[in-house]
Amino acid sequence: MDTRTLKQFLILADTLHFGKASEICHVSASALSRSIKQLEESLGVPLFERDNRRVNLTREGEKFQLYARESLDQWDAIRNELMEETRELQGEVSMYCSVTASYSFLYEILSEFRRQYPRIEIKLHTGDPDKAIHQVQAGDEDIAIAARPDTLPAGMAFRSIALSPLVFIAPGDNSLSELLAAPTDWSQVPMILSEEGLARRRANAWFRQQDCKPKIYAQVAGNEAIVSMVSLGFGVGIVPLIVLENSPLANKVRILQVEPELKPYDVGICALEKKLKSPLISAFWSQLSSRI
Repeated sequence: MDTRTLKQFLILADTLHFGKASEICHVSASALSRSIKQLEESLGVPLFERDNRRVNLTREGEKFQLYARESLDQWDAIRNELMEETRELQGEVSMYCSVTASYSFLYEILSEFRRQYPRIEIKLHTGDPDKAIHQVQAGDEDIAIAARPDTLPAGMAFRSIALSPLVFIAPGDNSLSELLAAPTDWSQVPMILSEEGLARRRANAWFRQQDCKPKIYAQVAGNEAIVSMVSLGFGVGIVPLIVLENSPLANKVRILQVEPELKPYDVGICALEKKLKSPLISAFWSQLSSRI
């Protein structure tokens, strides 16, 4: 049974944005539009009202949204029941993580799992680590490798696999040595920070604790970009140590000893608690538990 069209419809119904929905679905916006149009033609009613500025569900679309969710839930339930009866797990599990996480953890996590369950296919998607928990929470991915937020969303299961310090890094050529001389006036140090996410929130809290407004040189998406800009001498950055350890530019920067230290990243696997009832997700979770 092909459930892709129903999943695409639900993602578009949630986002009400073809560009965002197509990115989540890993298809082009035109392909998504064709898929929705074919669905509407088969039903004989419009599911969305759309113009150049916005997308909204029609009354029929709202009714179909309920049907689509119930259908996918029932499909998952009967598939899981049948798999339990055959005692041979097969199917697909989607996983989301950053490129750094794929280098650091995936081999150890997946090697034994692949040996035990060769018929379970892992669909891996990589992207911004700060989107990992949202991807799972929205139902777009089954599992994600993520940094545990300060407050874990309700209904989310999380299992730690590693701690990674959050560190200040400076150019390795000492180009900012005068500004970083003790005692450091942090209001004068050019900072390269994440646009948003856990690292940015902890950096903001650190500067508030110092009663200091940071001098922001750049705000970027992605920790790898921070390492790159710091290595070129543009400023001081804040990144998880695990990112630095996997960076080809690690020898171009230096770690600063800063007090107080930032709270480390608690890196782990997350999934919706309700999805742990799935034999596929349960097998993955149990196998992971045995290795920790």
